[in-house]
Amino acid sequence: MKKRRDLVLGIETSCDETSAAVVENGTKVLSNIISSQMDVHRQFGGVVPEVASRRHVERITVVIDQALREAHVSLEEINAIAVTQGPGLVGALLIGVSAAKALSFATGVPLISVHHIAGHIYANHLVKPLEFPLVALVVSGGHTELIYMEGHNQFQRLGRTRDDAAGEAFDKVARLIGLPYPGGPQIDRLAAQGSPSYDLPRAWLEPESLDFSFSGLKSAVIQLLHKAKQKNEKIVLPDLAASFQQSVLEVLITKAIRAVRQTGVNHLLLAGGVSANSALRTQLLMRCEQEGICLHIPPLELCTDNAAMIASAGTYLYYEGKYADLSLNADPGLALVSSST
Repeated sequence: MKKRRDLVLGIETSCDETSAAVVENGTKVLSNIISSQMDVHRQFGGVVPEVASRRHVERITVVIDQALREAHVSLEEINAIAVTQGPGLVGALLIGVSAAKALSFATGVPLISVHHIAGHIYANHLVKPLEFPLVALVVSGGHTELIYMEGHNQFQRLGRTRDDAAGEAFDKVARLIGLPYPGGPQIDRLAAQGSPSYDLPRAWLEPESLDFSFSGLKSAVIQLLHKAKQKNEKIVLPDLAASFQQSVLEVLITKAIRAVRQTGVNHLLLAGGVSANSALRTQLLMRCEQEGICLHIPPLELCTDNAAMIASAGTYLYYEGKYADLSLNADPGLALVSSST
């Protein structure tokens, strides 16, 4: 008997990557085109929303056409169109949502709304099928969350950041010490040359809490730099980068392991742009091996924003018949909820 072939076109424009992809049966990537705006925004020291939106307008049809060509499929063969509805930059999201709605209207193909965080989790599914129940640690520039899943499209948030996301803290501290955008990879490289010799705080919050807070750590770095300048003391930047990074990673790893223990699961997923951090990958893997926990980490090309992860997550909404209509609108504050709610 011939295996069913379901093809989903994914579209992702939540921030500064314009991406389109074709995924077969939720797991096989046939194409994954990413047009990055990093060089454009680097001169501003961060993402400029208006510039990002204009770039998406310029690139969206190009990357969709390229994704279809590389996958060797036509629009007529696509079973569903999955698009990031939110969260993200509203202007950027609107470009992807508008393109997906136009394609759905023109072809009659079902339209699927996907949550950006769900997409990051499903990036792991493109490497190895998700094994439920599981806990996902999602760490990116805009999000730091712990998510519990009992099955496809079933999400329960266990913890979240109360202020700055981890990736946001990386970028802000990088800017403070004169590193170029994006700051996360720069701090990762600089930290590898130093040792965590500066005493910086860890925000544990209430006992057994699974929430995060990184604004106090950022303030501590500002205070350290200010005092050093007043006293005319030299800051060893590799050591400061290593100290800051270790403060963030220690909290992330400890709370991820705590979430696994509290839920009684044995599978932990790492997801989001900060999952590309080499020290986080290494230290979390070592800790999970010590604790007997099965850890799943996506390859580097699937850590940052991409449309393949959106198509994968959208496939399982398609299977459940969870379609959106043409009134779909971008939602920069979209909540992550189970598809059954």
